[in-house]
Amino acid sequence: MTRRPDELFSDVMQPLATLPVFFPLAGKRVIVVGGSDGAAWKVDLVAATGAQVDVYTTSPCDKLKELIAARANVALHVRAVTPSDFTGVTLAFGATFDDAEAIAARAAADAAGVPLNLADRPGMSDFIMGAIVNRSPLVIGVSTGGASPVFAQAVRGRIESLVPASFTAWARAAQDWRPGVLSSGLDFLARRDFWRRFTRLAFRDIERAPQECDRVTLIDETRAAGPAVARGRVTLVGSGPGDPELITLKGMRALAGADVVLFDDLVPAGILDFARREATRINVGKRGYAPSVRQEEISALLVSLAKEGKHVVRLKGGDPLIFGRANEEIAAMRAAGLDIEIVPGVTAACASAAAIGASLTSRETARRVQFITAHTKDGVFPEDFEWEALADPRATTAVYMGNRTLPALSARLLEKGLAPDTPAFLIERASTPEERIIRGTIADLPARVADETLVGPVMVLIGRALIENI
Repeated sequence: MTRRPDELFSDVMQPLATLPVFFPLAGKRVIVVGGSDGAAWKVDLVAATGAQVDVYTTSPCDKLKELIAARANVALHVRAVTPSDFTGVTLAFGATFDDAEAIAARAAADAAGVPLNLADRPGMSDFIMGAIVNRSPLVIGVSTGGASPVFAQAVRGRIESLVPASFTAWARAAQDWRPGVLSSGLDFLARRDFWRRFTRLAFRDIERAPQECDRVTLIDETRAAGPAVARGRVTLVGSGPGDPELITLKGMRALAGADVVLFDDLVPAGILDFARREATRINVGKRGYAPSVRQEEISALLVSLAKEGKHVVRLKGGDPLIFGRANEEIAAMRAAGLDIEIVPGVTAACASAAAIGASLTSRETARRVQFITAHTKDGVFPEDFEWEALADPRATTAVYMGNRTLPALSARLLEKGLAPDTPAFLIERASTPEERIIRGTIADLPARVADETLVGPVMVLIGRALIENI
């Protein structure tokens, strides 16, 4: 049974609680109303952008006074704000506990047509301030639409761990080098290739600052690539077993730079969200015992898209190099003279072992792990296994796609001498919220599974090492 590749149209944006907007404020006038510590924080934040900040309050706190003394672009006006103060203002902020002062600021901002943010008064504000990751000129804002600032701060902390402070130097280099790259004579595709090389270098040498020699080297490498840039390239990425957090950082970066993403049915939507919004998403799913896109068609599509000069990410569940038919796609790309990069992923066997809290290996009981698939490309039970190896009591066996042929596999292993009480587990949808574990032995697991309805991908693990610490 076959089906056609399905393109997912992502040109309609999903609902947004707020619109993230970045205001360049250098040299522009901004008002802050209030004299509290909160007002001081707003003043410091806005002054850091290079804006001219005017602060209006009748009672400035000590922190605000110290800040004003340290900032040449901040002026203090010890009086209440008036409507005329809003003339020529780009943005206004308020951080006051005085309701009357907040209402007056709101009325003056409305009269002047100036957007106003009032701290802790979302109903009176034109815009919301989110949590900020500052790697300027790389600036990242995080907002929950005012629902949970604490949650936004936690998300900011996670992002900060992924974007170290050293990125500031790389972001500044990108800013400084852009005019030179534009005037370098490189065409559009080559310039895009330059910035991809720049990004890979930044992530590889994340702890050091970029040098002028890096710019020269990157331009030389881009020029040397020549026609290869126009041909495009393919990155084969393992998305992991299901949990979006188990994709590698390198896989995420590949998705962020993709023009087209060809993905399997087993790839969760949460991982597709890592792709840039402009990327075309095409479902080329291959599922056992269900209509699938033919492998020849997938390989031909990869070649065709890459020859159009596109960066194509081929996204596969688990690790693409383990029962993912990666060899056929790699061969097709190389036969076409195209580049292919491989980004491995967490395979389902490892995720399943983690699900049951067991190690696949043991110095005492399992010095070998063997991965097998329990059906052929035609969906039938394989007869050409090395049965003595599979029945070895000192090995752990991970069985991919083994649900339907589990009774035949169990019977043959018992026939070949594997002890009936050998522990065996079936794990459905490992690492996802729908994860389910069925425990048994190689003798009784088929009967236990027969009474269950399984809808997701499954993994069967067999071996004594699996129960050592359970």
